[in-house]
Amino acid sequence: MSSTRILRIATRAQPSAIFRSNGLRSFTPRAAPTMSATSASSFSTTSRSLSADKDGQEAGHHEESFEEFTARYEKEFEQVQDVFELQRNLNNAFAYDLVPSPSVVVAALKAARRVNDYPTAVRIFEGIKAKVENRGQYDQYLEELKPLREELGVSLKEDLFPESK
Repeated sequence: MSSTRILRIATRAQPSAIFRSNGLRSFTPRAAPTMSATSASSFSTTSRSLSADKDGQEAGHHEESFEEFTARYEKEFEQVQDVFELQRNLNNAFAYDLVPSPSVVVAALKAARRVNDYPTAVRIFEGIKAKVENRGQYDQYLEELKPLREELGVSLKEDLFPESK
């Protein structure tokens, strides 16, 4: 038997038929799955109606304002107890389509110092640099956070690894 014929049989046959000695499929009739009345009633084609608030949004899905976001993440960073929580909160904070306020960054830097995680403190500034729209905004963040950076001894990646030109 040639290898191409074996390949043809293998691709056409059911997986269990490949391992039978005669290579033929068994044509035993099988019962078709049936649907009982109780299982049919558990599915519905109509959408569930959810209560909506006065703005037309679903109840429970409230759009968070920037001030609420800031307060929530300041509180989250104040409660950080280990590196995992710090990095998880940073990941969540930077996942939004906004740049965290300087007060959130201050709370994150203090949390990084509290859990003794210098590399994450440096990466916070890399995250800010990636999120801002232009270099001027990044410079404003650096200027506002300079006293805290000096107090905590956090260097920037640009200072640690200057690009050779």
